[in-house]
Amino acid sequence: MSTPATAMLTLERVTKRFGGLTAVREVSLEVRTGDLLGIIGPNGAGKTTLFHLISGYYAPDEGRVVFDGQDITGQPAHAISRLGLTRTFQIVKPFGNLSVLDNVMIGALTRRASTREARGDAERVIDLCGLGPHATARARALPLALRKRLEVARALATQPRLLLLDEVMAGLNPTELAAMVDLVRRLHGEGLTLIVIEHVMAAMMRLAQRIVMLHHGEKIAEGTPREITSDRRVIDAYLGEEFVLAEA
Repeated sequence: MSTPATAMLTLERVTKRFGGLTAVREVSLEVRTGDLLGIIGPNGAGKTTLFHLISGYYAPDEGRVVFDGQDITGQPAHAISRLGLTRTFQIVKPFGNLSVLDNVMIGALTRRASTREARGDAERVIDLCGLGPHATARARALPLALRKRLEVARALATQPRLLLLDEVMAGLNPTELAAMVDLVRRLHGEGLTLIVIEHVMAAMMRLAQRIVMLHHGEKIAEGTPREITSDRRVIDAYLGEEFVLAEA
């Protein structure tokens, strides 16, 4: 564990209940500046709920969320985003009748006071995400891979220091997947701190410096990709022997 001075995000025994169901149970973790942390686990393990708790869409029933030394537990999502912590959503829902450029400008306007400045920011982010040729297209006309990129671009336009990516690679073909991996790697290389939820383990193995495994709302393992894929608890609960044999 790093010292508090270098911790960008700290979760302290964070818990969330929905009636009799405990979706996240006493999860603690730390994300350091410059990290690329992966979060894995079966469907229903609590991964997206954890993102909701970090980003302010849910308030935890117990525990604390600390971002850049500030307790943000229970703060609303818009306030947390202004601090520099932004997330994407697993199900992408752009403003379908607006252009790609207008969608990204909406993100930029959370930081900029004028549409001229927001447009300039949006154009730079669009180019970074490989959406330049589609800037004037309506968002609803984009195929899935480009809508995923648009979701990332809208989040980037808010100028985050910590970005949470929720399954941005789901449903992509191998070519699209490789391009998304390259984009995530480029963002990280430019200094952005990232937490990534992903089921595509081949991509996670290539990207993540550390991986956290959730199961039934609890953190059951944490380590490097190599450590995680050799952890018997992870193999039994999630990966299966077939993955281990394929990676051997």
